[in-house]
Amino acid sequence: MNLGREHARALDAADALRSWRSRFNVPRSQAGDELVYLCGHSLGLEPRLAESYIREILGAWGTLGVEGHFAGRQPWVAYHERLTSPLARLVGAHDDEVVAMNSLTVNLHLLLVSFYRPAGERTALVVEKSAFPSDRYAAWSQVRFHGLDPDRHLIEISPREGEDCLRTADVIERLERDGGRIATVLLPGIQYVTGERLDLAAIAGAARRAGCTVGFDLAHAIGNIELQLHDTDADFAVWCSYKYLNGGPGAVGGAFVHQRHAQREDLPRFAGWWGHDKASRFRMGPEFNALPGAEGWQLSNPPVLAMAPLVASLEHFDAAGLPALRRKSVTLTGYLETLIQRRLADRVRIVTPAAADARGAALSLRLAVDREQAFAVFEGLRRRGFITDWREPATIRVAPVPFYNGYDDAWRFVDALATELA
Repeated sequence: MNLGREHARALDAADALRSWRSRFNVPRSQAGDELVYLCGHSLGLEPRLAESYIREILGAWGTLGVEGHFAGRQPWVAYHERLTSPLARLVGAHDDEVVAMNSLTVNLHLLLVSFYRPAGERTALVVEKSAFPSDRYAAWSQVRFHGLDPDRHLIEISPREGEDCLRTADVIERLERDGGRIATVLLPGIQYVTGERLDLAAIAGAARRAGCTVGFDLAHAIGNIELQLHDTDADFAVWCSYKYLNGGPGAVGGAFVHQRHAQREDLPRFAGWWGHDKASRFRMGPEFNALPGAEGWQLSNPPVLAMAPLVASLEHFDAAGLPALRRKSVTLTGYLETLIQRRLADRVRIVTPAAADARGAALSLRLAVDREQAFAVFEGLRRRGFITDWREPATIRVAPVPFYNGYDDAWRFVDALATELA
Protein backbone atom coordinates (compact mmCIF):
# COMPACT_ATOMS: atom_id res chain seq x y z
CA MET A 1 0.00 0.00 0.00
CA ASN A 2 1.12 3.53 -0.78
CA LEU A 3 1.66 5.20 2.61
CA GLY A 4 1.98 8.75 1.33
CA ARG A 5 -0.50 11.50 2.08
CA GLU A 6 -1.18 12.00 -1.62
CA HIS A 7 -2.66 8.51 -1.75
CA ALA A 8 -4.94 9.31 1.20
CA ARG A 9 -6.16 12.42 -0.59
CA ALA A 10 -6.77 10.42 -3.75
CA LEU A 11 -8.88 7.94 -1.79
CA ASP A 12 -10.91 10.83 -0.40
CA ALA A 13 -11.42 12.26 -3.88
CA ALA A 14 -12.82 8.91 -5.04
CA ASP A 15 -15.09 8.50 -1.99
CA ALA A 16 -18.76 8.50 -3.02
CA LEU A 17 -19.77 9.58 0.49
CA ARG A 18 -17.32 12.46 0.86
CA SER A 19 -20.00 15.16 0.53
CA TRP A 20 -21.75 14.02 3.74
CA ARG A 21 -19.06 15.65 5.86
CA SER A 22 -20.38 19.09 4.92
CA ARG A 23 -23.74 18.24 6.52
CA PHE A 24 -22.17 17.99 9.98
CA ASN A 25 -20.66 20.69 12.17
CA VAL A 26 -17.01 19.76 12.68
CA PRO A 27 -15.43 21.35 15.79
CA ARG A 28 -12.76 23.97 15.18
CA SER A 29 -9.72 25.20 17.04
CA GLN A 30 -9.45 28.69 18.48
CA ALA A 31 -7.65 29.63 15.28
CA GLY A 32 -10.67 28.51 13.27
CA ASP A 33 -9.18 25.32 11.81
CA GLU A 34 -11.24 22.12 11.69
CA LEU A 35 -10.15 19.57 14.26
CA VAL A 36 -9.62 15.95 13.28
CA TYR A 37 -12.58 14.44 15.10
CA LEU A 38 -12.13 10.69 15.72
CA CYS A 39 -14.48 10.37 18.68
CA GLY A 40 -17.84 9.51 17.09
CA HIS A 41 -17.95 6.29 19.11
CA SER A 42 -18.32 8.51 22.19
CA LEU A 43 -20.33 11.48 20.86
CA GLY A 44 -21.28 11.82 17.21
CA LEU A 45 -21.09 15.18 15.49
CA GLU A 46 -24.06 17.52 15.16
CA PRO A 47 -26.06 17.23 11.93
CA ARG A 48 -26.57 20.76 10.63
CA LEU A 49 -30.19 19.89 9.89
CA ALA A 50 -30.80 19.43 13.63
CA GLU A 51 -30.94 23.15 14.34
CA SER A 52 -33.79 23.75 11.91
CA TYR A 53 -35.80 20.89 13.39
CA ILE A 54 -35.31 22.22 16.91
CA ARG A 55 -36.32 25.69 15.76
CA GLU A 56 -39.42 24.22 14.16
CA ILE A 57 -40.52 22.81 17.51
CA LEU A 58 -39.72 26.05 19.30
CA GLY A 59 -41.71 27.94 16.70
CA ALA A 60 -44.73 25.70 17.15
CA TRP A 61 -44.45 26.04 20.92
CA GLY A 62 -44.31 29.80 20.64
CA THR A 63 -47.25 30.14 18.26
CA LEU A 64 -49.47 27.22 19.24
CA GLY A 65 -48.71 26.57 22.90
CA VAL A 66 -50.39 23.39 24.12
CA GLU A 67 -52.17 23.01 20.78
CA GLY A 68 -48.82 21.96 19.32
CA HIS A 69 -49.50 18.48 20.61
CA PHE A 70 -52.19 17.99 17.96
CA ALA A 71 -51.71 20.84 15.47
CA GLY A 72 -48.95 22.15 13.25
CA ARG A 73 -46.78 20.41 10.67
CA GLN A 74 -45.42 17.81 13.11
CA PRO A 75 -47.82 17.36 16.07
CA TRP A 76 -45.89 16.42 19.19
CA VAL A 77 -48.23 13.66 20.33
CA ALA A 78 -46.86 11.40 17.58
CA TYR A 79 -43.40 12.94 17.21
CA HIS A 80 -41.56 9.86 18.45
CA GLU A 81 -43.18 7.81 15.70
CA ARG A 82 -41.01 9.62 13.17
CA LEU A 83 -38.11 7.62 14.60
CA THR A 84 -39.70 4.18 14.54
CA SER A 85 -39.20 3.01 10.96
CA PRO A 86 -35.68 4.44 10.56
CA LEU A 87 -34.60 2.74 13.81
CA ALA A 88 -36.22 -0.52 12.76
CA ARG A 89 -34.25 -0.42 9.51
CA LEU A 90 -30.99 0.22 11.36
CA VAL A 91 -31.41 -2.71 13.78
CA GLY A 92 -33.08 -5.14 11.39
CA ALA A 93 -36.45 -5.29 13.13
CA HIS A 94 -40.15 -4.81 12.46
CA ASP A 95 -41.64 -1.42 13.26
CA ASP A 96 -43.64 -2.77 16.19
CA GLU A 97 -40.46 -4.17 17.76
CA VAL A 98 -38.71 -0.83 18.34
CA VAL A 99 -39.39 2.39 20.21
CA ALA A 100 -37.41 5.56 20.89
CA MET A 101 -37.65 6.43 24.57
CA ASN A 102 -35.74 7.31 27.74
CA SER A 103 -32.00 6.66 28.03
CA LEU A 104 -30.11 3.40 27.70
CA THR A 105 -29.87 2.45 31.37
CA VAL A 106 -33.49 3.40 32.06
CA ASN A 107 -34.55 1.16 29.18
CA LEU A 108 -32.29 -1.60 30.42
CA HIS A 109 -33.93 -1.54 33.84
CA LEU A 110 -37.42 -1.48 32.31
CA LEU A 111 -36.72 -4.51 30.14
CA LEU A 112 -34.91 -6.45 32.85
CA VAL A 113 -38.04 -6.02 34.96
CA SER A 114 -39.83 -8.01 32.28
CA PHE A 115 -37.15 -10.43 31.13
CA TYR A 116 -35.00 -11.13 34.19
CA ARG A 117 -37.34 -13.27 36.28
CA PRO A 118 -35.22 -15.44 38.59
CA ALA A 119 -37.08 -18.46 39.92
CA GLY A 120 -36.17 -21.86 41.35
CA GLU A 121 -32.69 -22.94 40.29
CA ARG A 122 -32.67 -20.47 37.38
CA THR A 123 -31.56 -17.26 39.10
CA ALA A 124 -28.31 -16.04 37.51
CA LEU A 125 -27.82 -13.00 35.30
CA VAL A 126 -24.89 -13.22 32.87
CA VAL A 127 -22.80 -10.17 31.95
CA GLU A 128 -19.25 -9.65 30.71
CA LYS A 129 -16.66 -8.87 33.35
CA SER A 130 -15.57 -5.72 31.51
CA ALA A 131 -19.09 -4.49 30.86
CA PHE A 132 -19.73 -0.78 30.57
CA PRO A 133 -20.10 0.36 34.19
CA SER A 134 -23.72 1.48 33.88
CA ASP A 135 -24.69 -1.93 32.50
CA ARG A 136 -22.95 -3.67 35.36
CA TYR A 137 -24.54 -1.36 37.93
CA ALA A 138 -27.94 -2.08 36.41
CA ALA A 139 -27.35 -5.84 36.42
CA TRP A 140 -25.99 -5.81 39.98
CA SER A 141 -28.91 -3.77 41.26
CA GLN A 142 -31.46 -5.96 39.46
CA VAL A 143 -30.03 -9.03 41.18
CA ARG A 144 -30.21 -7.19 44.51
CA PHE A 145 -33.75 -6.04 43.71
CA HIS A 146 -34.81 -9.69 43.64
CA GLY A 147 -33.25 -10.28 47.07
CA LEU A 148 -30.30 -12.22 45.65
CA ASP A 149 -26.56 -11.96 46.28
CA PRO A 150 -24.67 -10.68 43.20
CA ASP A 151 -21.57 -12.57 44.33
CA ARG A 152 -23.50 -15.79 43.68
CA HIS A 153 -26.09 -14.84 41.08
CA LEU A 154 -24.22 -12.44 38.80
CA ILE A 155 -22.07 -14.47 36.39
CA GLU A 156 -19.26 -12.50 34.73
CA ILE A 157 -17.71 -13.87 31.54
CA SER A 158 -14.09 -12.92 30.81
CA PRO A 159 -11.63 -13.36 27.94
CA ARG A 160 -9.08 -16.11 28.31
CA GLU A 161 -6.01 -15.28 30.35
CA GLY A 162 -3.63 -13.14 28.31
CA GLU A 163 -6.31 -12.22 25.75
CA ASP A 164 -8.31 -9.02 25.36
CA CYS A 165 -11.45 -10.21 23.59
CA LEU A 166 -14.16 -12.73 24.33
CA ARG A 167 -14.40 -15.84 22.20
CA THR A 168 -17.89 -16.72 21.02
CA ALA A 169 -17.13 -20.41 21.54
CA ASP A 170 -16.25 -19.72 25.19
CA VAL A 171 -19.49 -17.79 25.74
CA ILE A 172 -21.53 -20.59 24.22
CA GLU A 173 -19.67 -23.22 26.25
CA ARG A 174 -20.45 -21.28 29.45
CA LEU A 175 -24.13 -21.05 28.55
CA GLU A 176 -24.25 -24.76 27.80
CA ARG A 177 -22.46 -25.62 31.05
CA ASP A 178 -24.38 -23.33 33.40
CA GLY A 179 -27.60 -22.86 31.44
CA GLY A 180 -29.71 -24.57 34.07
CA ARG A 181 -28.99 -21.81 36.59
CA ILE A 182 -29.07 -18.85 34.18
CA ALA A 183 -32.22 -16.76 33.91
CA THR A 184 -31.00 -14.01 31.58
CA VAL A 185 -27.99 -13.20 29.39
CA LEU A 186 -26.99 -9.55 28.85
CA LEU A 187 -24.06 -8.85 26.51
CA PRO A 188 -22.95 -6.01 24.20
CA GLY A 189 -23.22 -5.89 20.44
CA ILE A 190 -19.76 -4.29 20.36
CA GLN A 191 -17.55 -4.23 23.43
CA TYR A 192 -16.92 -0.62 24.40
CA VAL A 193 -13.20 -0.87 25.29
CA THR A 194 -11.85 -3.37 22.77
CA GLY A 195 -14.23 -2.65 19.90
CA GLU A 196 -14.89 -6.38 19.49
CA ARG A 197 -18.11 -7.28 17.65
CA LEU A 198 -19.90 -10.23 19.21
CA ASP A 199 -21.78 -12.86 17.23
CA LEU A 200 -25.27 -11.99 18.42
CA ALA A 201 -27.09 -14.71 16.51
CA ALA A 202 -24.84 -17.47 17.85
CA ILE A 203 -25.05 -16.18 21.44
CA ALA A 204 -28.81 -15.67 21.30
CA GLY A 205 -29.27 -19.15 19.85
CA ALA A 206 -27.20 -20.73 22.60
CA ALA A 207 -29.02 -18.77 25.29
CA ARG A 208 -32.44 -19.76 24.03
CA ARG A 209 -31.42 -23.41 23.70
CA ALA A 210 -30.38 -23.23 27.34
CA GLY A 211 -33.80 -21.85 28.27
CA CYS A 212 -32.56 -18.33 29.08
CA THR A 213 -33.90 -14.97 28.02
CA VAL A 214 -31.30 -12.87 26.19
CA GLY A 215 -30.78 -9.19 25.53
CA PHE A 216 -28.09 -6.97 24.04
CA ASP A 217 -26.67 -3.50 24.66
CA LEU A 218 -26.21 -1.97 21.20
CA ALA A 219 -24.73 1.37 22.28
CA HIS A 220 -21.63 0.92 20.10
CA ALA A 221 -23.33 -1.18 17.41
CA ILE A 222 -26.36 0.75 16.18
CA GLY A 223 -25.52 3.01 13.26
CA ASN A 224 -22.07 1.40 13.14
CA ILE A 225 -22.65 -2.12 11.80
CA GLU A 226 -25.53 -3.83 10.05
CA LEU A 227 -27.80 -5.65 12.50
CA GLN A 228 -30.59 -8.21 12.15
CA LEU A 229 -32.13 -8.15 15.61
CA HIS A 230 -35.40 -9.86 14.70
CA ASP A 231 -33.60 -12.76 13.06
CA THR A 232 -31.15 -13.20 15.94
CA ASP A 233 -34.21 -14.13 18.03
CA ALA A 234 -33.05 -12.06 21.00
CA ASP A 235 -35.77 -11.17 23.48
CA PHE A 236 -34.78 -7.54 23.92
CA ALA A 237 -32.12 -4.92 23.21
CA VAL A 238 -31.36 -1.35 24.25
CA TRP A 239 -29.20 1.44 22.88
CA CYS A 240 -28.23 5.07 23.24
CA SER A 241 -28.36 7.52 20.34
CA TYR A 242 -25.51 9.95 20.94
CA LYS A 243 -22.65 7.89 19.50
CA TYR A 244 -22.86 6.73 15.89
CA LEU A 245 -26.49 7.92 15.68
CA ASN A 246 -25.43 11.56 16.21
CA GLY A 247 -28.47 12.37 18.35
CA GLY A 248 -26.67 14.82 20.64
CA PRO A 249 -25.45 14.65 24.26
CA GLY A 250 -27.85 12.64 26.40
CA ALA A 251 -29.99 11.87 23.36
CA VAL A 252 -33.16 9.81 23.66
CA GLY A 253 -32.32 6.10 23.58
CA GLY A 254 -34.23 3.16 22.18
CA ALA A 255 -35.38 -0.37 22.82
CA PHE A 256 -36.24 -3.53 20.94
CA VAL A 257 -38.70 -6.18 22.11
CA HIS A 258 -39.10 -9.22 19.91
CA GLN A 259 -42.44 -9.59 18.17
CA ARG A 260 -43.25 -12.82 20.00
CA HIS A 261 -43.66 -10.73 23.17
CA ALA A 262 -45.83 -8.09 21.50
CA GLN A 263 -49.07 -8.97 23.27
CA ARG A 264 -47.89 -10.93 26.29
CA GLU A 265 -49.99 -9.81 29.21
CA ASP A 266 -48.19 -12.16 31.57
CA LEU A 267 -44.94 -10.20 31.42
CA PRO A 268 -44.52 -7.89 34.42
CA ARG A 269 -43.57 -4.34 33.59
CA PHE A 270 -43.32 -0.89 35.10
CA ALA A 271 -46.17 0.96 33.41
CA GLY A 272 -46.69 4.58 32.42
CA TRP A 273 -49.38 6.42 30.55
CA TRP A 274 -47.53 6.64 27.23
CA GLY A 275 -47.42 2.86 27.09
CA HIS A 276 -51.21 2.79 27.34
CA ASP A 277 -53.46 2.14 24.34
CA LYS A 278 -53.47 5.26 22.13
CA ALA A 279 -57.20 5.14 21.46
CA SER A 280 -58.05 5.55 25.13
CA ARG A 281 -54.92 7.21 26.54
CA PHE A 282 -56.52 10.61 26.98
CA ARG A 283 -59.61 9.25 28.69
CA MET A 284 -57.32 9.05 31.75
CA GLY A 285 -58.87 5.82 33.02
CA PRO A 286 -57.44 3.91 35.98
CA GLU A 287 -56.82 0.60 34.17
CA PHE A 288 -53.57 0.13 32.23
CA ASN A 289 -54.08 -1.32 28.77
CA ALA A 290 -50.64 -1.83 27.22
CA LEU A 291 -49.93 -1.00 23.62
CA PRO A 292 -48.83 -4.05 21.64
CA GLY A 293 -45.14 -4.27 20.84
CA ALA A 294 -42.21 -2.25 22.15
CA GLU A 295 -44.32 0.91 22.53
CA GLY A 296 -46.07 -0.75 25.45
CA TRP A 297 -42.92 -0.26 27.55
CA GLN A 298 -43.07 3.55 27.27
CA LEU A 299 -43.58 5.56 30.43
CA SER A 300 -43.93 9.25 29.68
CA ASN A 301 -44.71 11.50 26.75
CA PRO A 302 -41.62 11.97 24.57
CA PRO A 303 -39.22 14.94 24.91
CA VAL A 304 -39.67 16.25 21.39
CA LEU A 305 -36.92 18.88 21.60
CA ALA A 306 -34.44 16.13 22.46
CA MET A 307 -35.73 13.95 19.63
CA ALA A 308 -35.36 16.55 16.89
CA PRO A 309 -31.58 16.06 16.32
CA LEU A 310 -32.11 12.31 16.12
CA VAL A 311 -34.83 12.78 13.51
CA ALA A 312 -32.34 14.80 11.44
CA SER A 313 -29.60 12.19 11.81
CA LEU A 314 -31.82 9.26 10.93
CA GLU A 315 -32.91 11.05 7.77
CA HIS A 316 -29.21 11.14 6.84
CA PHE A 317 -28.90 7.40 7.50
CA ASP A 318 -31.86 6.69 5.25
CA ALA A 319 -30.47 8.90 2.50
CA ALA A 320 -26.91 7.58 2.60
CA GLY A 321 -27.84 3.98 3.38
CA LEU A 322 -26.22 1.93 6.13
CA PRO A 323 -24.82 -0.66 3.66
CA ALA A 324 -22.88 2.08 1.85
CA LEU A 325 -21.72 3.59 5.14
CA ARG A 326 -20.61 0.19 6.35
CA ARG A 327 -18.63 -0.49 3.16
CA LYS A 328 -16.73 2.75 3.61
CA SER A 329 -16.27 2.01 7.30
CA VAL A 330 -14.61 -1.32 6.52
CA THR A 331 -12.16 0.19 4.04
CA LEU A 332 -11.47 3.32 6.10
CA THR A 333 -10.87 1.41 9.35
CA GLY A 334 -8.74 -1.08 7.43
CA TYR A 335 -6.68 1.76 5.97
CA LEU A 336 -6.11 3.22 9.44
CA GLU A 337 -5.10 -0.20 10.75
CA THR A 338 -2.60 -0.72 7.93
CA LEU A 339 -0.98 2.66 8.50
CA ILE A 340 -0.55 1.89 12.19
CA GLN A 341 0.87 -1.56 11.53
CA ARG A 342 3.31 -0.32 8.89
CA ARG A 343 4.56 2.68 10.84
CA LEU A 344 4.04 1.93 14.53
CA ALA A 345 3.85 -1.83 15.04
CA ASP A 346 6.71 -1.74 17.56
CA ARG A 347 5.06 0.95 19.67
CA VAL A 348 1.31 0.39 19.29
CA ARG A 349 -0.73 -2.78 19.70
CA ILE A 350 -4.21 -2.81 18.19
CA VAL A 351 -6.48 -4.51 20.72
CA THR A 352 -9.49 -4.57 18.39
CA PRO A 353 -9.87 -7.74 16.29
CA ALA A 354 -8.32 -7.59 12.82
CA ALA A 355 -11.20 -9.23 10.93
CA ALA A 356 -13.58 -6.66 9.45
CA ASP A 357 -16.64 -8.69 10.46
CA ALA A 358 -15.41 -8.79 14.06
CA ARG A 359 -15.33 -5.03 14.62
CA GLY A 360 -16.98 -1.75 13.72
CA ALA A 361 -15.60 1.72 12.97
CA ALA A 362 -13.19 1.99 15.89
CA LEU A 363 -9.74 0.79 16.88
CA SER A 364 -8.42 0.58 20.43
CA LEU A 365 -4.69 1.28 20.57
CA ARG A 366 -2.59 0.03 23.46
CA LEU A 367 0.60 2.08 23.65
CA ALA A 368 3.86 0.34 24.56
CA VAL A 369 4.74 2.91 27.23
CA ASP A 370 3.74 3.40 30.83
CA ARG A 371 0.48 5.05 31.85
CA GLU A 372 1.91 8.54 32.35
CA GLN A 373 3.70 8.52 28.99
CA ALA A 374 0.60 7.17 27.23
CA PHE A 375 -1.58 9.91 28.68
CA ALA A 376 1.01 12.50 27.63
CA VAL A 377 0.69 11.17 24.09
CA PHE A 378 -3.10 11.47 24.30
CA GLU A 379 -2.83 15.06 25.53
CA GLY A 380 -0.25 15.83 22.86
CA LEU A 381 -2.64 14.63 20.17
CA ARG A 382 -5.31 16.91 21.59
CA ARG A 383 -2.97 19.90 21.43
CA ARG A 384 -2.27 19.03 17.79
CA GLY A 385 -6.00 19.13 17.00
CA PHE A 386 -6.94 15.43 17.20
CA ILE A 387 -10.00 14.54 19.27
CA THR A 388 -9.73 10.91 20.42
CA ASP A 389 -10.77 8.97 23.50
CA TRP A 390 -8.83 7.70 26.51
CA ARG A 391 -9.38 4.47 28.44
CA GLU A 392 -7.28 3.33 31.38
CA PRO A 393 -4.60 2.26 31.77
CA ALA A 394 -2.95 3.14 28.43
CA THR A 395 -5.47 2.85 25.60
CA ILE A 396 -6.46 5.44 23.01
CA ARG A 397 -9.68 4.74 21.10
CA VAL A 398 -10.13 6.22 17.63
CA ALA A 399 -13.20 5.95 15.42
CA PRO A 400 -13.07 6.97 11.76
CA VAL A 401 -16.81 7.49 11.22
CA PRO A 402 -17.79 7.14 7.54
CA PHE A 403 -20.26 10.04 7.58
CA TYR A 404 -17.67 12.70 8.36
CA ASN A 405 -14.18 11.18 8.47
CA GLY A 406 -11.89 10.49 5.55
CA TYR A 407 -8.64 8.82 4.62
CA ASP A 408 -6.65 12.03 5.08
CA ASP A 409 -7.95 12.19 8.67
CA ALA A 410 -6.55 8.70 9.22
CA TRP A 411 -3.20 9.56 7.64
CA ARG A 412 -2.80 12.76 9.63
CA PHE A 413 -3.68 10.98 12.87
CA VAL A 414 -1.09 8.25 12.41
CA ASP A 415 1.53 10.83 11.46
CA ALA A 416 0.76 12.86 14.58
CA LEU A 417 0.76 9.73 16.76
CA ALA A 418 4.17 8.76 15.39
CA THR A 419 5.48 12.23 16.21
CA GLU A 420 4.10 12.14 19.76
CA LEU A 421 5.49 8.66 20.42
CA ALA A 422 8.90 9.80 19.19
